Amino acid sequence: MILDYVMAALVLLGGFFCFVAGLGVLRLPDVLIRMHASTKAGTLGAGLILGAVALYFGDTGVVTRALATILFLLITAPVAAHMMGRAAFRAGVDLWNTTVEDGAETRLKR
Repeated sequence: MILDYVMAALVLLGGFFCFVAGLGVLRLPDVLIRMHASTKAGTLGAGLILGAVALYFGDTGVVTRALATILFLLITAPVAAHMMGRAAFRAGVDLWNTTVEDGAETRLKR
């Protein structure tokens, strides 16, 4: 019975974080800030939901696949966001108008 409450909490928290990631992509003003929101909240939300799936099924194969997927997300999401941010910067996408410092401008050529 307690396991049901833990799984429900994990699914609800995961859904909340996925919703926040989607809302961040929709509402935030800058490409780089949008990527930050989608990467951090989306990975956490998906990880929590996959954790609930692993608890629900409890089978060794399902738990292994869920943990492998979580690990894959944790490794690839930051790298993908970094590459997309770098490509957006090099393409000349405008930063948010309140950005006061652009430290990458000296290191990267547009």
